[in-house]
Amino acid sequence: MRDAALWAVMAGIAVLAHREEAHPSPVFGLVLPLLVLAVAVPAGRTRPGAAVFLANAVVASGLADPTTTASPYLTALAVLAYLLGLRVDRTGPALVLFGVCTAIDLALCAVLGVGAVYWFYAMSFIPAALLLPWLAGRYRQARLALVHEGWQRARNLEQRQRSVAEQARLRERTRIASDMHDSLGHELSLIALRAGALELSPTLTGQDRADLAVLRAAVSDAVGHLRDTVGVLRDGSEGAEPTASSVEPVEELVARTRESGVTVHLRREGPARALPPLVDRSAYRVVQESLTNAIKHAPGSTVHVSIARQADRTEVRVTNSAPRAGSPSAGPGAAVGRDPGHRGLTGLRERVLLIGGTLHAAPREGGFEVLATLPDQVNPVRARSAGELRELREPRGQTGSESARRLAVARRGARYRCVAAFAVPVGFGLVALASCAYLAQQLTTCVLRPADFAAVRVGQDAAEVARFLPEQQFRYVPDTLRALPVPPGAVCAYYRSNGNLLDQVDVYRLCYAGSRLAAKDVLPG
Repeated sequence: MRDAALWAVMAGIAVLAHREEAHPSPVFGLVLPLLVLAVAVPAGRTRPGAAVFLANAVVASGLADPTTTASPYLTALAVLAYLLGLRVDRTGPALVLFGVCTAIDLALCAVLGVGAVYWFYAMSFIPAALLLPWLAGRYRQARLALVHEGWQRARNLEQRQRSVAEQARLRERTRIASDMHDSLGHELSLIALRAGALELSPTLTGQDRADLAVLRAAVSDAVGHLRDTVGVLRDGSEGAEPTASSVEPVEELVARTRESGVTVHLRREGPARALPPLVDRSAYRVVQESLTNAIKHAPGSTVHVSIARQADRTEVRVTNSAPRAGSPSAGPGAAVGRDPGHRGLTGLRERVLLIGGTLHAAPREGGFEVLATLPDQVNPVRARSAGELRELREPRGQTGSESARRLAVARRGARYRCVAAFAVPVGFGLVALASCAYLAQQLTTCVLRPADFAAVRVGQDAAEVARFLPEQQFRYVPDTLRALPVPPGAVCAYYRSNGNLLDQVDVYRLCYAGSRLAAKDVLPG
């Protein structure tokens, strides 16, 4: 529909111009050009270069019109050149196309032997109708690309904000799950252990022991429910970043565990110095999780806790002996590291790896050993460089750098095309100005004043006539004037009758036979 409307506008301009012509030719001046444009306009959507070439051919055909140089189809050429700049990104093919069109126009001028006005038209108006609209179309294309990239970047930023919010929510869920598992799970395990110890007291009645058994079972069920809740919170939020918070000293944790009836030995080695909060918290959690697992899965065993501080790291080692014979959890693998859901050790490993440390857990002499090496300075980069964080599947937000680069490219393209849209017309204007100056010089230096023409008499010697003649002859004589009859054996020279540059003027013709002036004529312009 748009193509039909565009062609209709072009046809209307052509019809109006055709009605103003002195000797119109409906077939060659109206019907055939409009048929060509009817093909070029829809073809411009898929092959805009071919459309421009066809429009240029229509305009160039007007150079054969001896009555006027102006073509009503120059507007159609400008519109299709604008659409070429709007629809095609590449610059090189378009410039090659313009060069080919200009070369064809100039070659046609040479073949037809047209006058200076036609040459000027082919060297100025037609290239201007190609270049200037094309530059305008490219600038429009750059502006549209810039707007598109801006909206795309806005959408990317919105998606990034949503992603960051989602990651923050998942990290908070994971933090809550870790705290519940590490703190509440440990306390519940101690309660169950104390209830089990009270069952063995000789001062209790049978009813008291039954009540304690029910209490211990309820606590065990609560631990199971807690594990399920932790699993729900951790679902879809692996690899959250731990946050630092103040915790009680390891000594207090060991003391409370001893009060529950567990045999625990604590040993510290190395200089005493303050650790970063994340490192101190991680060391506390390693000891807490190991004691919890020993209480649940290796009852009656002896636990040894060793914290050795070296020059740039701290080693936390928790080892338990084999469980007491006859205990429900006795058997291979019953140790501090035993964790049926693997949530405790998984949380420890994440916590340690995220600060650049290492965690090793394995059976040892019938029991189990957990060894964590924690750096004094938090260094998550080392863990990532080793590829260890890939196991954690830590969520990463999009940086948006790709959209920023695309926006920068669009801005540079817009600036370049804006400069070209001004620089090229200025350069073209300078070339056109130089061409106009040259044409004016050619047309004003071949003017024979009417008074001098009247002073020249037939029969005078050529040397006498030369005193009245201008610097040069008129070179761009129309073929219709050259075709007029001349005296036999005479050679004719042509001069303009005045210096008017905007109109066709009368032409003076002087014909020489030998060295004598044989005839002088005034030919209408």
